[in-house]
Amino acid sequence: MTKSRFSAGMNARLPCAAMLALALGLWGCAIGSSGEESAGFLKPEIGAAFISLHVPSIAFNEYGAGVVIAPGVAVTNAHNENLLEKSAIIGKVENYDLLYFRTDRTATFASSAPRDGEEVIAYGEGTDGSLRQARGVIRQFWPAAFGYVADAGPGFSGGPVVDAKTGALVGITYGFIDKGVRRLMVAYNMAFVMDHWASLKPHVASQ
Repeated sequence: MTKSRFSAGMNARLPCAAMLALALGLWGCAIGSSGEESAGFLKPEIGAAFISLHVPSIAFNEYGAGVVIAPGVAVTNAHNENLLEKSAIIGKVENYDLLYFRTDRTATFASSAPRDGEEVIAYGEGTDGSLRQARGVIRQFWPAAFGYVADAGPGFSGGPVVDAKTGALVGITYGFIDKGVRRLMVAYNMAFVMDHWASLKPHVASQ
């Protein structure tokens, strides 16, 4: 049976951009960490652009990740909004799980388009604030996103997906679909992420 971490009533097959637009993605609250503990980033520039989002509480931990896409600007999932200061939020993409926010980080790194069969590494946040990672392979595509088979989950929402060989940024994780023993993680591709940032920039400049 196919199970998905998307909004109620969502078709887990995500057959079109309209369905993809409404997907809500990974839960940020859980007892255990997803993926595996990471000894560090594939390349230093990835670490310089990675932003951990982690808010501890008495009842549970809320956690996710973000990544710098331009000097002073980072992206994460809109469902991570509660992990950010309101004053830092630049804007969200209507009907999509994307949010842009201000950061004091300026480091960025190269991006590239995802390819079928490409080996990737996703980075996320552990319940204790530790760095987690999940290795996978890209197996499916939609107009604005792609799916990669990997053992990840909560804490990876908003985090970067990079090419396992070059370290190039290929996407931003936001959800997953469970198909029996196989978990298909879902990420927005960087062309989609950057196009929406480009459309938002003029409004930011006028504020």
